[in-house]
Amino acid sequence: MNAVIIEDELVAAQKLQRLISQSVGDIKVIAVLQSVDESIDWFSQNNTPDLVFMDIHLADGSSFTIFEKVQISCPIIFTTAYDEYALKAFEVNSIDYLLKPINEKSFERAIEKFRHLTEKKIDNTDMIANIMNAIKETKMVYKSNFLIPFKDKLIPLAADKIACFYSEFKMVKIFTLDNQTYTMDSSLEDIYTKLDPSKFFRANRQYIVSHKAIKDISVWFGSKLSINVTVQLPDKIIVSKARVPEFKIWYTN
Repeated sequence: MNAVIIEDELVAAQKLQRLISQSVGDIKVIAVLQSVDESIDWFSQNNTPDLVFMDIHLADGSSFTIFEKVQISCPIIFTTAYDEYALKAFEVNSIDYLLKPINEKSFERAIEKFRHLTEKKIDNTDMIANIMNAIKETKMVYKSNFLIPFKDKLIPLAADKIACFYSEFKMVKIFTLDNQTYTMDSSLEDIYTKLDPSKFFRANRQYIVSHKAIKDISVWFGSKLSINVTVQLPDKIIVSKARVPEFKIWYTN
């Protein structure tokens, strides 16, 4: 059987590949895709595999966008940093998920459920629709405050005081609206799932930007956008051409 991994974090993708090769002898990973656009292109040009492991949040948007462009009829095992209690819909609809960081026990549970689905030849089209609706209807509780380790203290930091999050060398730096800088030992993806999406936007692999911090926006090469903020940053915040429409809707709403 063939499997495809859709995951934008290299370490997470490698760990998943290792679990598959060590635990499941009859499943071969034939592609590792890192973005919504790449996934749409791949499924448009290739036959549907037997199984897909899919991260919910990718650098260029939600993986549910893929289902709006191409049909994926095989079982999906989602990988996510969402809180477990927000994902009961996955269990109800018989599509499993792996909560990050993925452990061997949850992986084996997901594979067992996949084999059960395969034996019954269940079409997951309605399941996907139900999950998408359930996630939209789930009332998420977003972080309004963070506790930032600093020397021998924990510094309280309100989310609405943050200008942006910046990922560098597996560490996340926080830049505040009053030009303070802090460091967090966390992944950008994990942080993003805890933020109010109406106030923060995942611009690319390196940056999450606050609506409050945006000063103006420049048109960049190749129809990209450069977000200019009110604080000094180490790099420009570039939004890809594919994500420009999504960014404009987010900003104006």
